[in-house]
Amino acid sequence: MEPVLLAMLIFQIKHFLCDFVLQTSHQVRTKGIYLHTGGITHAGLHMLGSLPAVLILTHAPWLVTGLLLAEFVIHYHTDWAKSKVDGYLRLNDTNSLYWTIFGSDQLIHQLTYLGMVYGALSFA
Repeated sequence: MEPVLLAMLIFQIKHFLCDFVLQTSHQVRTKGIYLHTGGITHAGLHMLGSLPAVLILTHAPWLVTGLLLAEFVIHYHTDWAKSKVDGYLRLNDTNSLYWTIFGSDQLIHQLTYLGMVYGALSFA
């Protein structure tokens, strides 16, 4: 149980750092442009930041690589979709629907971490 809790702690700290401390306005502005470097860089930072947590759970190269790539793909597309919806509906932080969508985005990221832990424990 301790490695799982430590991995989740690292995921939480990493998520805070990547989504709220290190994320640039350029990344925020360009996440809705498919395959733009801003969104790729943001999701890539998340992927690299997850490496310590994943290595606590498994050292199998194929599994580490698969989990990190899955996170990259899920994180990138979650942020891209959120950006597209916000833009289409012209939402900003003054709209209650914006906060529902923002919370849904964050929930998907958190569920991704749980899925990564599950995957590491199931296939290691």
